[in-house]
Amino acid sequence: MSQAIIGQETVVERLVIGLLANGNLLVEGLPGLAKTRAIKALAQNLAADFSRIQFTPDLLPSDVTGTEIYYTAGDAGEFRFTPGPIFANIVLADEINRAPAKVQSALLEAMEERQITVAGRTHAMKPLFMVMATQNPIEQEGTYPLPEAQMDRFLMHVKIGYPASAHEVEIVRLVRAEEIAATASMQTGSTKSEAPARISQETVFSARREIGEIYVSEAIERYMVELVYATRAPETYSDELRQWIEVGASPRASLALDKCSRTHAWLQGREYVDPVDVQAILHDVLRHRVMLTYQAQGEGTGPDRVIDEVLELVALT
Repeated sequence: MSQAIIGQETVVERLVIGLLANGNLLVEGLPGLAKTRAIKALAQNLAADFSRIQFTPDLLPSDVTGTEIYYTAGDAGEFRFTPGPIFANIVLADEINRAPAKVQSALLEAMEERQITVAGRTHAMKPLFMVMATQNPIEQEGTYPLPEAQMDRFLMHVKIGYPASAHEVEIVRLVRAEEIAATASMQTGSTKSEAPARISQETVFSARREIGEIYVSEAIERYMVELVYATRAPETYSDELRQWIEVGASPRASLALDKCSRTHAWLQGREYVDPVDVQAILHDVLRHRVMLTYQAQGEGTGPDRVIDEVLELVALT
C-alpha cells in the first residue's frame, strides 16, 4: 500500500487498523488527496471482492442495497432478489456526502448489523465485510452532512492532509511511471502486469483472533472510559471543555477505542495495550463523535483541539 500511497503512512496504518478491528472507516480530505486510491490499494492487496459506489444526488437506496425483480417462466412468476454493490467484502462509498440522507441511511443496517432487509426479507453480508466511505469537507457546495446516527457507526474518522513537497515529487514520478507503463501495455496489446501477492481472508481472521487476546489492564480500561466520559461531563474537567462540547461520545466510542488500541498494539508487536496506543488512536475514534457548541464553531475550535484538551486533562490512574 505504501508503494501506491506516498507520504501518507498514518492513513495507511489507519486503513489496516480498520480492517483488522472489523470496523467501518470514514476518510475525509480535499479532492485529489488520494482518498479513493488509498482504499483501492487496500482492496487490491486482499483476496476479497471489491465494489465502488459513486454517491450522487440522484442515487436511490435500491442502487446501494439491491432490489427484488419479478421473473416469469411460462405461466409462473416470482420475485427474486438482485444484490446491489453493497454485497462485497470491501465496499468503497465514494463521496458519501454527495447523496441525500435517505441514501446514506441505506448503509446503516449493513454497517451495524451486517445485513440488509429488502421487502421484508433479510440478506446477510459476507463474513469479511467493511465499508470505507470518503467525503469532501462539509463546507463545500453540493454536500449533505451525514446523520449523527450514521457517523457513530464509523469506527474511525480518518483525515488526509496535503503531502510534503518532497513526497509530492515522488508522487509525480510514480504517476508518470504508471502512465508510461499503461501506454506501453496498450501499444503491445499486453494486459499482463505483475500483481502483488494477495493476503487471504483467513489471514485476516487469524490476525483478528490474535488481537482479541491482546491484554488490556484494568488501569488502561479505566483510562479509555475516562477519556470518553470527559466528553459527556466536560464541566467536571474545565470551563473550556464545557463551553466547547454540546454532546459527548456514546459507549460505541469506548468499544471502538478498545478495539483500535488493541489492534495498534498488535501492529507494534506488543501483547498488551500501552497508554501510547490509546493516545495514538484517540483522535480518529472521537473526532466524529463529539458535537461542538456554536461557540466553539464560532471561535474556530475544531474536534482535534477539543480532543487535545481532553488528553491533557484526563490522567492515567
